[in-house]
Amino acid sequence: MTSTRTAGARPADTAPAPGGAAPRRTLLHGLPWLVWRRHRTLLLLVLVTTAVGCVTFVWQRPGLTDFLHTHGTAPGVHGTLGDTFEHAYGRLFSTGRQLLAALPVVAGVFLGAPLIAAEQEQRTLVLVSTQSVSRGRWAAATLGLPLAVIVLCTALLSAAFTWLWAPAHLLVDGGDWLTGGLFESTGPVPVALALFLTVCGVALGMLLRRTVAAMAGTFVLALVTGFVWDRFRSGLGTLRSISYPYGSESPSLPSGAVRVDDWVSTADGRLYGFGTCTTGDTEACRARLGIVHHVAQYFDYGQLAGMQWRGAGILLALTVPVLALVVWRIRRRPL
Repeated sequence: MTSTRTAGARPADTAPAPGGAAPRRTLLHGLPWLVWRRHRTLLLLVLVTTAVGCVTFVWQRPGLTDFLHTHGTAPGVHGTLGDTFEHAYGRLFSTGRQLLAALPVVAGVFLGAPLIAAEQEQRTLVLVSTQSVSRGRWAAATLGLPLAVIVLCTALLSAAFTWLWAPAHLLVDGGDWLTGGLFESTGPVPVALALFLTVCGVALGMLLRRTVAAMAGTFVLALVTGFVWDRFRSGLGTLRSISYPYGSESPSLPSGAVRVDDWVSTADGRLYGFGTCTTGDTEACRARLGIVHHVAQYFDYGQLAGMQWRGAGILLALTVPVLALVVWRIRRRPL
């Protein structure tokens, strides 16, 4: 009688070892091994990049701590400390920020988009229907392993980079953690963004059934996501305000705060643009409108974590229905 074996199992997984020893087992076997083997180049690249990045960030932390202990963390009036810090560590933080910004896009375009689209385009996905492996198991292996690797690697890189950046946040980019890319490269945001773009890439690939088209569509989606995110980011927190008499010097904001906007206001709090009543008879204009205060709006550094988790939660909430659609279509629709 001819024996059969489950699709995806390797002969080496069950073959006896030389000399009658027990069968040799590998860390991955069956369907997970097939998924790993098919995408091992990119997955290995991501793993190696993560290892190098984490080691670099951890290695640089003691030197950075010594620098801050010697020079302090306040940029100073004349910015000399900021210039010194930029010369010593500017390239490190710029590279780390670029790495964590690029990883979600790379994961979505080069891993998510071809994950199912390549199988459909090459017609190898049809074989799933003829094997003893259920579609549910195939979907779990095909989606689970790559997504787990992406989430793990992004989380490790983000944690290491955040650990490096936190003590020097007043000096990196002049303390601007909101608009310079640090918001998206620290905390939970990179993980949620990588998962979102990867799952969307899988969905586009499954719907378009063409690898190149899916990769292009995912790249465009990443650009659109970045564009929308730039305009949406400030809405993740509540702006705080500080008022001071018109014409007087602006008071110092709390340490680590990011100044977002400036206004002029009336005594009852009505806001006007900062350039209001700056030409012509300015005193008469201010008297007519009742302008008596300057108002500075800012986000405090203590709001950063809450804003990041709120943004990550929104991205994950968008990811769940897309992933559910992918799984449903794999299990219920023709391949």
